[in-house]
Amino acid sequence: MTAPLLVLGWGNPSRGDDALGPMLVDALAAYAGRALPAGSVECLSDYQLQIEHALDLVGRERVLFVDAARGLDAACQMRRVEPQRERQITTHALSPEALLQVFVDLQRRAPPVCDVLAIRGRRWELGEQPDAQAEADLEQALVRARGWLHDAVACGAHTEGVNA
Repeated sequence: MTAPLLVLGWGNPSRGDDALGPMLVDALAAYAGRALPAGSVECLSDYQLQIEHALDLVGRERVLFVDAARGLDAACQMRRVEPQRERQITTHALSPEALLQVFVDLQRRAPPVCDVLAIRGRRWELGEQPDAQAEADLEQALVRARGWLHDAVACGAHTEGVNA
């Protein structure tokens, strides 16, 4: 059984605020385990989006991508994403839009509904830890992600899992 909801975050835990994506995924997984029906959401994290992650989208109804981002004026920002072919696709470091296009190319059908939650990042140096501001931004992003989960369940994402 594949959970109908997927939260997929990425970032390098050794590079300051780049850790915010995986940190949110871990916190959200703990929350979902307490607050949502078993099997309704799967939480995954990695260092970067890769072509192989297109297979993680199979059988999903909704997906939330989570990453730290430069240049945000607010603690976090959520937006809907659609498939988009990039000029140059490599085997590493895809955008969410390019990953959705890989899904379409492989599966020959529309991808699940996908959103990106970007968390404001400011510090990216090797060996740095997120500071107090980054942790405050992470908390605000976690509130948005919890809302996304509850909205997704309320909008009809099955809570018993779906077949892949």
